[in-house]
Amino acid sequence: MAERLKPEDRAAGLKTLPDWHLCEGREAITKPFRFKDFTQAFGFMTQVALVAEKMNHHPEWSNVYRSVDITLSTHDVGGLSVLDLKLAAAINRIADGT
Repeated sequence: MAERLKPEDRAAGLKTLPDWHLCEGREAITKPFRFKDFTQAFGFMTQVALVAEKMNHHPEWSNVYRSVDITLSTHDVGGLSVLDLKLAAAINRIADGT
């Protein structure tokens, strides 16, 4: 089972994740993604879903046309864990390839 990150580990992890930032009022990280159109946004979400399913760690997200907003937190530990950092890094790699 994952463990909640210590504040110093959370800060160090965020330094490696461009444009991800802490959510106000809760221990979670978030990042907005913008694409050319809905098809690209949906394709991105499909790729993320496959990775998340393999990790058994799923994002909170919303999609409106070409925008996808993603929030990550490990509910089992009541905050951020290494799983969130790993999934965020994978999401960045997917977005960079889109």
